[in-house]
Amino acid sequence: MTENTPDRARTRFPGISSRAYEHPADRSALVALRSLSGFDVVLRKLSGLVNERSLRLMFLGGTVRVGDGQFHHLNDMVRDACYILDMPEVPEVFVRQDPTPNAMALGSDHPFIVVNTGLLDLLDDEELRFVIGHEVGHILSGHAVYQTMMQILLQLGSRLAWLPLGNIGIAAIIIGLREWFRKAELSSDRAGLLAGQDLDAAKRVNMKLAGGTRLHEMSSEAFLQQAREYDAAGDVRDGLLKFLNLLGQSHPFAVIRFAEIDRWARSGEYERILAGDYPRRADDGNASVSDGIKEAARSYRESWERTADPFVGKVRDMADAAANAAGGLFDRFNRRDN
Repeated sequence: MTENTPDRARTRFPGISSRAYEHPADRSALVALRSLSGFDVVLRKLSGLVNERSLRLMFLGGTVRVGDGQFHHLNDMVRDACYILDMPEVPEVFVRQDPTPNAMALGSDHPFIVVNTGLLDLLDDEELRFVIGHEVGHILSGHAVYQTMMQILLQLGSRLAWLPLGNIGIAAIIIGLREWFRKAELSSDRAGLLAGQDLDAAKRVNMKLAGGTRLHEMSSEAFLQQAREYDAAGDVRDGLLKFLNLLGQSHPFAVIRFAEIDRWARSGEYERILAGDYPRRADDGNASVSDGIKEAARSYRESWERTADPFVGKVRDMADAAANAAGGLFDRFNRRDN
């Protein structure tokens, strides 16, 4: 249970809903999926195809389980993050020998966190606290459950690769899911900031993921300028190339994550949550699917208005029409369901 308190004074968020920090595109998808009658049951049945018990046993046998006697500082961090975000069940954490700086949340019924040693070697304690909060945010949002869908589809896609058209439909769905999960990463970055409440540490994580440990040779102002340059780079051809480069990525590029967490922290939303103004978990059942989709469309429009990418201007009207059509579809679906 989360009965401990953080190592320094941080604001706690009793009853906070994951909707408080979720990126609008991520939140609308999650609200829509949660609203579909029986969806979670079906997904959990599908999750059984990727045996969670077997997966946990694999990590239990081949990695180091975090606890009071092993990596106790990580144990304290995950308990603190769960305490701050008011998540009653503290997930297990495993440390895996792998030089790739990465961490992930896995599982459905009892999700757990895996942290690679490459991440421990790269980050200081406050930066690591941000990452742990990020992974706890994944669990609180249910991303660890829904990500199972993509893993199943990836496996299914490889099995259908021999069919002339069998892999095309799966590939199209996976492209859409990856776009969703890239937005889910932005959501969890916000959760990491809420858990650690150290914006500089959150920024340093992305700088280190991009350029390693030599922070004395880097500048947060220059890195933010690099993000703006990436956003505005070139002509329509460069915009298309950026889009194609992202298709196979599970995470947004580091400069984008840096700019997004900086923008969110300064938008007023972060301060409102710190002041206690946030949606509560008890009200999640009343969340509107159509409102969520409209908010996602509004968020995309605002990001398009901010961007200087010429490629975005070419697809803006088409995407707006698609988002509005999706909102209308869910409105009709809900009316029939009610």
